[in-house]
Amino acid sequence: MSDRPPPRIALLGVGLMGLRAGRRLLQAGLPVRAWNRTPAKALLLADDGAVACAGAAEASAQADITISFLENGSVVREVLFEQGAAAAMAPGSLFIDMASIQPREARDHAARLSELGVSHLDAPVSGGTVGAEAGTLAIMVGGRLADFQRAQAIFQVLGRATLVGPHGAGQLAKLANQMIVGITIGAVAEALLFAAKGGADMGKVREAIGGGFADSRILQLHGQRMVERDFAPRGSMNVQLKDLRNVLATAREIGFDAPVTALLEALYAQSVEHGLGELDHSGLFVELASRNAMQ
Repeated sequence: MSDRPPPRIALLGVGLMGLRAGRRLLQAGLPVRAWNRTPAKALLLADDGAVACAGAAEASAQADITISFLENGSVVREVLFEQGAAAAMAPGSLFIDMASIQPREARDHAARLSELGVSHLDAPVSGGTVGAEAGTLAIMVGGRLADFQRAQAIFQVLGRATLVGPHGAGQLAKLANQMIVGITIGAVAEALLFAAKGGADMGKVREAIGGGFADSRILQLHGQRMVERDFAPRGSMNVQLKDLRNVLATAREIGFDAPVTALLEALYAQSVEHGLGELDHSGLFVELASRNAMQ
């Protein structure tokens, strides 16, 4: 057993994901200082033993590793470089950005932090709140191998991490993940509605094709939500739309044609325009049902 003390953690962002990840870190015996723009959310972690901080800089100033579960790239940039979190980080410390942002933003943040002597990993996740609570997140990491190895004390608590390339590559992997998720949700919703429109039992169709080539985690989890009409948000339509728009923006930057993603982006955009943005992203089912005059 090592006598080395556990790394001191700052957690920036205590939303649906950050709250659950923070609880796992605390349960693993890691000291956590937490900050959130809405202070009451940070106080939820204080009940589990975290120190709630009034500012992002206050949280990160005493941390060996600062972790972000913030909303998007603009918010990450604002918190790091406008609210002073980056300047407060000690040289030699590590910033792990688990937000889903654009790859170019991750590369920019890494370069700016490097000038301050702070290391950077972009490490977006997949698995939603269920994975965050269970410690089974898929973590896609971009950055240096030495920093990836240093972060294992964090990653092992939260899930399974894979180093996929240099800075920004973790975000590319997350965008690829979100392409597959968003597109597959559309395929599952359309197929189940098609079967129901023709007179089949939607739930039985889902059951029948499970285990075949059409089976997937999306069919199992999101398909069941569609059958049960359970669209309470785990990952929202708004977030799925943001991710698909990030895919298309990155595709334009690298000169990649993504016609299937573009089609699904349009469908999610129309769903949000029709007031469905706060539904779970499986709520694309509602938009497609409405187009077909189905309840």
